[in-house]
Amino acid sequence: MIALACDHGGYDLMQKIKSYLDSSKISYKDFGTHNTDSCDYPVYAALAGRSVASGECNFGILVCGTGIGMSIAANKISGIRAALCCNTYMAEMARNHNDANVLVLGARVLDPTLALDIVKVFLIENFDGGGRHSVRVKMLDKLDNLEGLH
Repeated sequence: MIALACDHGGYDLMQKIKSYLDSSKISYKDFGTHNTDSCDYPVYAALAGRSVASGECNFGILVCGTGIGMSIAANKISGIRAALCCNTYMAEMARNHNDANVLVLGARVLDPTLALDIVKVFLIENFDGGGRHSVRVKMLDKLDNLEGLH
């Protein structure tokens, strides 16, 4: 199950992402927004992010104008590793090396075809899970306690 959320700037791209998920028979939960009226992106990032952090959804995809706001908001939620990706290599590495569980896209800075390619890569890649990457991902949960890092 994929948690989806966008603000007004990401609404049109999110519709394309939903069409792709529908055609691929990938389940999702749409947390909004549901139109292009101005709205507050942190609300939607929190709704989708909390569903991923709680385990209700496996992954999240967030879209706003640049992706920056949604990325900042999502990463405030404990257990979320949101990656703002602007190419397929970043999506691959976000999953392989960082075990990212939320993909963030910028609708006003990405071509829709490229954005869909990024989504596809993010959803098929897996965390490498071993060695240095696993250690580093575990460190992310300890950043509030610098003494616990080493």
